[in-house]
Amino acid sequence: MKFIDTHCHLDDEKFNDDREELFKRIEENMEFVANIGFDMTSSETSVEYSKKYPFVYAVIGFHPTSISEYSDEAEQKLIELAKNEKVVAIGEIGLDYYWMEDEKEVQIEGFKRQMRLAEKLNLPVVIHSRDAMADTLEILKEFPNVKGIFHCYPGSIESAMNVPKNYYFGVGGVLTFKNSKKTVDFVNKIDISRIVIETDSPYLTPTPFRGKRNEPLFVRYVVEKIAEIKNLPVEEVLRITNENAKKIYGIV
Repeated sequence: MKFIDTHCHLDDEKFNDDREELFKRIEENMEFVANIGFDMTSSETSVEYSKKYPFVYAVIGFHPTSISEYSDEAEQKLIELAKNEKVVAIGEIGLDYYWMEDEKEVQIEGFKRQMRLAEKLNLPVVIHSRDAMADTLEILKEFPNVKGIFHCYPGSIESAMNVPKNYYFGVGGVLTFKNSKKTVDFVNKIDISRIVIETDSPYLTPTPFRGKRNEPLFVRYVVEKIAEIKNLPVEEVLRITNENAKKIYGIV
């Protein structure tokens, strides 16, 4: 059974020197990856990759730090891009009160607009939330018909109980960090039926490669850590999380 990465950024400049070699490694060792957009250019590139490589799917949307670029024209372009059958979600969208590139009101409006777009297109969403859990949860509850992935879930098991049941939790390299007690506790207590595996490549590189560039193949270390925490066979963790990824992204 091969691995799946539900969240990576292969268009990042850190892959410029060896991107084709990376794609070959992915093709040989993985079932598929989802390349995540964060603005118009990256969304278009994600679709281009999905057309070129059978093992790449595209997620399109505007990250909260790019939300000032979102407009009626941009939304129409996303609608056109979403006509491609390999576009599997709208994302990554949400709120980021850490960087605060735009005021909260601007972020919230852009987030809601993209949630409405996902609902209209009948697509799941990929959620980004940093230092904004309360507002994020309130907005998710406004859209009960929308499902998705809570990317790199930053909260506690207690706050996870307030996340709508139609969302999966993205777990990545942070789980392997020595200071990740909250994430370890969360993974220990949350049902594995709600977990999907991600890397956020080239960021958040897992142990034992911290300090180096992350890449999709490193999902292996996340799966192994989950297996250790939950006292399950690696193959069982891989089977369940792969099924979860295919279910949320609608991939047969």
